[in-house]
Amino acid sequence: MTARASDRARYDRATAHLDAPLAIVDLDAFDANAADLVRRAGGKPVRVASKSVRCRALLERVLARDGFAGIMSFTLAESLWLARSGFEDVLLAYPSADRTAYAELAGDPKLAAAVTVMVDDVAQLDLIDASRGGGREVVRVCLELDTSLKLLGGRVRVGARRSPLHSPAQVADMARAVARRPGFEVVGIMAYEGHVAGVGDAVAGRPLRSRAVRLMQAAARRELAERRAEVVRAVRAVVPGLEFVNGGGTGSVQHTAAEDAVTEIGAGSGLYVPRLFDNYTSFSGRPAALFAQPVVRRPGVGVVTVLGGGYPASGAAGPDRSPVPYLPEGLRYDPQEGAGEVQTPLLGSPADDLLIGDKVWFRHAKAGELCERFDALHLVEGDAVTATVPTYRGEGRTFL
Repeated sequence: MTARASDRARYDRATAHLDAPLAIVDLDAFDANAADLVRRAGGKPVRVASKSVRCRALLERVLARDGFAGIMSFTLAESLWLARSGFEDVLLAYPSADRTAYAELAGDPKLAAAVTVMVDDVAQLDLIDASRGGGREVVRVCLELDTSLKLLGGRVRVGARRSPLHSPAQVADMARAVARRPGFEVVGIMAYEGHVAGVGDAVAGRPLRSRAVRLMQAAARRELAERRAEVVRAVRAVVPGLEFVNGGGTGSVQHTAAEDAVTEIGAGSGLYVPRLFDNYTSFSGRPAALFAQPVVRRPGVGVVTVLGGGYPASGAAGPDRSPVPYLPEGLRYDPQEGAGEVQTPLLGSPADDLLIGDKVWFRHAKAGELCERFDALHLVEGDAVTATVPTYRGEGRTFL
């Protein structure tokens, strides 16, 4: 029996009493992935990206481990909710325009002490000030550095379009603008190198593309390491008490951790290891989060139909954004239909061994987005479900 076949047998036994659709997290794999992130971080703390987890119980589980410290959140409303839930160090990784939440933040000393917001534009400071509603608490601020690699005098750009702050002088100027403004304090710098951390460099069947990605990433790492160090020096000249410099992502943990200027690593997808993280030379993890759909039809030889399953991930539309049929091995989508809203036909010889009501196990393309489809995660240890915990959705929280 292959390792994957053994996993399928375990998951089927563990959930035999549960009807699909359902989602699980294999805790043995989750914990092994967490340990690998800590190992690759080389002694620097890992800040957990909540968007890649979206389950309070699992955030608590990973933060109880040595080597993890703090949360990187994705909306201000989520940040305040987590702070009220007892999480004491929450870094909002994206700028917000949530005026109501800013008023709550500026009016509550506990929230103001626990939550750090992201800015890269003076206009964002104006919005925060206009939203205070009388609240006088000092707002903790993190500055985001644009990590994109610019070539040919800026005519070619590689990387996500995020912050407008690219040069050390630009980031230092923003730090001075915050420092001059009452009610704000610069405490950190964040630089997420998505073109390194979030792009696979070993795509099956694409050797030339994979080599090109590796060459690009090597050049991007060299350029960013030098520029990030200059940015930190420039900002520390303005803000000597800078508390943290955050960088990284699941795909670049060990490379970013090697930079002296970086004090902590941001990562989250490496806990669940969705399908988009199969194509990396820098690490290999164990798939920990899966969902099951029930077989509801057998249209013919070599075909079964499962209920639902059309859960595409965000990003540029393409086949790599669809979930992948994972267990049993050997199933594939019908190219004329793909993953459907309410039914999904699957092709392949394993279909002939599946009965009505059997489970087919899938892996989502990205990590935490899976939790927007399910209100609970069944936690599997060995061949048993040992707990069932709510996702954000299960707690009535749909932040984005």
